Amino acid sequence: MQPTEQFSEPTRRWFADTFADPTEAQHRGWAAIATDSHTLIHAPTGSGKTLAAFLWAIDGLANEPVPDAEKRCRVLYLSPLKALAYDVERNLRLPLAGIQAEADRFGSVLSPITTAMRTGDTPQTERRAMLRTPPDILITTPESLYLMLTSQMRSVLSSVRTVIVDEVHSVAGTKRGSHLSISLERLTAITEVPPQRIGLSATQRPLEAIGEYLGGGE
Repeated sequence: MQPTEQFSEPTRRWFADTFADPTEAQHRGWAAIATDSHTLIHAPTGSGKTLAAFLWAIDGLANEPVPDAEKRCRVLYLSPLKALAYDVERNLRLPLAGIQAEADRFGSVLSPITTAMRTGDTPQTERRAMLRTPPDILITTPESLYLMLTSQMRSVLSSVRTVIVDEVHSVAGTKRGSHLSISLERLTAITEVPPQRIGLSATQRPLEAIGEYLGGGE
């Protein structure tokens, strides 16, 4: 089976038109993510590991009915850096628009996918809007996640099924990482099903230790 055969037709067409072939990180990453197990993708910068995590999530969201507003937020992306979070939000526009264009071109019907950013810089008006109309994909930082879990936004997070932790090596083994680990456990406690955790790492460290951290000690 080709790596992209697990995706819907619009997603396969967009990927084939945009890239020559899946990278090793994408090929092996999709195979692991498909098992619903916590997954750590360790690959150099530029290897497409972020898209590996997001494309699987996007394809799933696009091909299921839009849930009620209170259960709409299903993908949570965590970045240790606000600048990286902003980059990811901007970079998501390409696959989201491209896959939708492919669907429109061939008459396929996909569910719309919305994204939102929540950091310490997010205005109160936007925060209130997220409560009324939660996004499908929420992009945030570990610190903002902690604050959301102790506020009204907690209810929005109860439907999260996938957590993507970028640059996981930068927090594993640190005080900040311990703080994030507690937040992830709190998130798990309020969700109907424990979310799948997908970690992205570009730095050589003991992979077993990073994997154990990502899995919450498992």
